[in-house]
Amino acid sequence: MKLRHLTTFLCFAMAAQSLLAQNDKLTPEKLWQLGRVALFDVSPDGKTAVYGVSYYNVDANKGNRDLFLINTDGSGKPRQLTNFEGNENDAVFIENGQKVAFMRGSKLWVIGLGHENVGTQISDLDMGGFKFSPDGKKLLYIADVKYDKTTQDAHPDLKKASGRVMDGLMYRHWTEWEDGLYSNIFVVDYNNGASPIGAGKITGQPINIMGEPFDTPLKPDGGMEQIAWSPNGQQIAYTCKKLSGTEYAKSTNSDVYLYDLITKKTVNISEGLGGYDMNPAFSPDGNYLLWESQATPGYESDRHRVMVYDFRKKTSWEATAGLDRNATSPAWSPDGRNIIFQSTEAGTEQLYSIEMMGNGLKQLTSGQFNFGPFVVGKSSIVTTRCSMAEPHELFSVPLSGGRDMQLTYTNKDFLATMKFGKVEKRIVKATDGQPILTWVAYPPDFDPTKKYPTLLYCQGGPQSAVSQFWSYRWNLQLMASQGYIVVAPNRRGLPGFGQKWNDDITGDWGGQAMQDLLSAIDDVATEPYVNKDALGCVGASFGGYSSYWLAGNHQKRFKAFIAHCGMFNMESWYGTTEEMFFANHDLEGPYWNPNAGETWKLDSPHKYVNNWDTPMLVIHGGLDFRVPESEGMQAFTAAQMKGIPSKFLYFPDEGHWVQQPQNSLLWQREFFGWLDRWLKNRP
Repeated sequence: MKLRHLTTFLCFAMAAQSLLAQNDKLTPEKLWQLGRVALFDVSPDGKTAVYGVSYYNVDANKGNRDLFLINTDGSGKPRQLTNFEGNENDAVFIENGQKVAFMRGSKLWVIGLGHENVGTQISDLDMGGFKFSPDGKKLLYIADVKYDKTTQDAHPDLKKASGRVMDGLMYRHWTEWEDGLYSNIFVVDYNNGASPIGAGKITGQPINIMGEPFDTPLKPDGGMEQIAWSPNGQQIAYTCKKLSGTEYAKSTNSDVYLYDLITKKTVNISEGLGGYDMNPAFSPDGNYLLWESQATPGYESDRHRVMVYDFRKKTSWEATAGLDRNATSPAWSPDGRNIIFQSTEAGTEQLYSIEMMGNGLKQLTSGQFNFGPFVVGKSSIVTTRCSMAEPHELFSVPLSGGRDMQLTYTNKDFLATMKFGKVEKRIVKATDGQPILTWVAYPPDFDPTKKYPTLLYCQGGPQSAVSQFWSYRWNLQLMASQGYIVVAPNRRGLPGFGQKWNDDITGDWGGQAMQDLLSAIDDVATEPYVNKDALGCVGASFGGYSSYWLAGNHQKRFKAFIAHCGMFNMESWYGTTEEMFFANHDLEGPYWNPNAGETWKLDSPHKYVNNWDTPMLVIHGGLDFRVPESEGMQAFTAAQMKGIPSKFLYFPDEGHWVQQPQNSLLWQREFFGWLDRWLKNRP
């Protein structure tokens, strides 16, 4: 074959291959091939970001995260920093950006930049997290300290006894049983390395600056963002909920404490504020401290606000007063004049800035995307960005706001082979006339002349926005790629539409929120391309509750239900969950209260089982202590005893979420297998 003809043939072949590749559709297996991007830090000069990328080995049933560097001006390519087996986490720049410190397992490592080296473990101390002082001469870290006696401590002759003795609530939390250990803050001296690749070393004896049986950061999800050094290195601000047992279970009242390394004294900066107070950050000049705060003790979904404390005047104020929106993860601008924060806005997550005294609110990002987490650099903000059609990547945003610039393209080649469906915003009218922002995801190659099975996606929370999220389990694009239209309404009780909309679900779980869900599916079902005889309803957590409740109140709309980790019986759930403040607020007190609200009489799904007549897939995790496994078992038993086609998918080693790769694939296969059976008539 002549070279010209060969070249022409290859061009046609490559074009055909590209065309075929672009027709690939997302599958559960392909979803697990994506690299998962996590932002960690920005260098002091603002020119470099360090981030992690995780890839999962399904056969090995585990993941691996390595660290990378990228220029924040968009130039150059990523540079891989680590190549260990396992995960590197919590990476931060130290020593004026010459080195990066990170956690590998429970050990602290340091690696120099600009030199070929693999990094050095600097200590044998077990740490849960760390932060270097601004001058690099001290290190704080968190570590578990044993305060409470175990059964074996109390009964040393019964070494093999497995019993647990409890005298208060919060004896288990999310996925873990209380073990008598508490995470405390330690401070120790640190000598910098003598060269750009030297790791330095810990000197002296660590000092526990807390010495109390309380945790910082807060369990289960708090990180090192809940602890901060002052610019002069003389003070440490930290988040702590100094309550125990039953009182801990009944309240959200955490505070921000200030420890002085010179006087050895601790002061409660947020004393008198009732709800969550957390995530402190010192201003660049050290004159102010901000933190994230909620006003109402016991209400975990109260409006998130930003408080500022003036060390000179010893007064505090709310910088976000009057804003009818959440302000989360607040951080200072480099000049200390503005506060950057994240907020939900009409089904998206955006970044905002506001002046320290509460003036000059400005939206910094826009578009049908979710922005955050973020790190404020010297001249820009580095943030992750995602949408329902794209996984997280790093972007740079000017501090003054404006067009965001993509920095990383971790999954570019892979996504180029995928064909995604359209996601559109639809406004649905509720039964009380209010507008409901509803996302509708369509299958790839959507043909409006055809009819499609359609799913109602019920969000969890209950106060958790249906935003432009990218999920590795509840992925709307994945559902659409399997040939389903997906309807995802921002029903009553979700943030981003004012605090009243968010609060309206309290004491009314089975009321307007359920009507909003039905209004959304009814509205979309009027379209000629929706197969009204093939509607399904799916959801997890409060979405699982919604599936159970709607199964008894849907008036023959749906042909299949899927409920993951949903609450089925309100009374049994109240007696087995752990964070009682959540139950007490959302259900307005316990069921035995003589003045118990209508929610206890009307809203429990088990009261409507007599109306169940639709196939039901129940999914639950054995380590889910928020919604214990008995809730799923009760629902499955009810369906079986009524002779309803039903299946129970149980994960003994998963909690409220399914996180292991092979368990996740099993989840997806059973999920779509159930829908295909009842909505597509596939065996």
